[in-house]
Amino acid sequence: MNTPICDFIKKYSDSGVIRAHMPGHKGKSQLGFEKFDITEVDGADSLYLANGIIKESEENATSLFGSGKTLYSTEGSSQCIRAILHLAKMYAVSQGKKDKMYVLATKNAHSSFISSSILSDFEIEWIIGDASNYLNGKIEPEKIEKSLSCVDILPFAVFITSPDYLGNICDIKGISKVCKKYNVPLIVDNAHGSYLKFLDKSEHPLDLGATMCCDSAHKTLPVLTGGAYLHISKDAPSFFSENAKSALMLFGSTSPSYLTLCSLDNANIYINDGFGEKLTALSAKADAMKMELQNGGYTLLGDEKLKLTIDAKKYGYLGSEIYEILYNQGIICEFYDSDYIVMMISPENSEKELNAIKNALLSIPQKSAILDTPPIFLPCEVAFSPRSAHFMEREKISIENANGRVLASLNISCPPAVSIISCGERFNCSTVELCKYYGLKECYVIKE
Repeated sequence: MNTPICDFIKKYSDSGVIRAHMPGHKGKSQLGFEKFDITEVDGADSLYLANGIIKESEENATSLFGSGKTLYSTEGSSQCIRAILHLAKMYAVSQGKKDKMYVLATKNAHSSFISSSILSDFEIEWIIGDASNYLNGKIEPEKIEKSLSCVDILPFAVFITSPDYLGNICDIKGISKVCKKYNVPLIVDNAHGSYLKFLDKSEHPLDLGATMCCDSAHKTLPVLTGGAYLHISKDAPSFFSENAKSALMLFGSTSPSYLTLCSLDNANIYINDGFGEKLTALSAKADAMKMELQNGGYTLLGDEKLKLTIDAKKYGYLGSEIYEILYNQGIICEFYDSDYIVMMISPENSEKELNAIKNALLSIPQKSAILDTPPIFLPCEVAFSPRSAHFMEREKISIENANGRVLASLNISCPPAVSIISCGERFNCSTVELCKYYGLKECYVIKE
């Protein structure tokens, strides 16, 4: 397998030409990589009108993932999510759908899903999974079936997040069967699961029946931040493949990063040359490490191979306290809150590093479990669509005073970029208490 983007950029960087074009650094070294940072010069192709080296590289990725079409994003899965949902709505319109436009989605959707609703103007019907934790998006096929079977107007898509931020994986095969029964496209935010295709037995959404999905390549593959894939199933209507580039272009910069494109291109070689074997070896090590931690008293969550999620309170600590202990030993975790600590590993973590993580955790003395838990989530009343709410006059208020008010815009951090309450929804006592529990102080609400 070749690397056409990398090959072109290296040849160009070594050519010694005078760069009378963007970027302004002109290939001169400030940070060390500028000579490889180019723009759409002759021969470099164009991401959204690809017919040269980018098209060739994307075809390589399509072959590796076994998709109907795989396309690149240099702006993460966020761009892909917006494009996929826009495509799904466009397809529904092309099929004559004129009634209520909405998506059935798991409540733990990423903030880019909410922004998609605002930008592409569709409503949302939420499916609530685990009411005891807003990050848990594990949902059973039966719940999807129940939601679809009792509506007069079907959604134009079902949207689920799997794996979720805590490492829970949905029964995508079962959910896809339900979606096919009702002829509704299944879209999966697989941002955390690029590698799932290359396990001994693929657990990738496309192989389990998803119509479209996105992968944040940079999360689990050796790809620069922002590198992502938009995948379309071989079984999907041709409309999606034919219009995917224009949908990506609608939500993307006209100056995509060639450094990121180069890393996506190089990832094809990385995947092709023994990545599956590396994953098999790492999976065995990860399983052994998790078993030792459980034997040492830790309670672990999630199904994901390359994610280590610890229920900190059951070990007697806040997640923030374990994070601080690890931080002081030179181990930086992906995420923490009061309840959980999340770590992500890949084949690029050495055995020495994995042992250091394990030994650091096992060196922490177990204490009596902390019994307090997050407030239970209760669904909010929908007052306005996300788009309508976003464009209404707003004011900033304290979370303490938010009960009964309608959220105007999201105010969440990344990670995990998952909102407790969405634009257009009315705060209730539960959501106020949840926001306070997770440290939110203020919010923007629709002005009364």
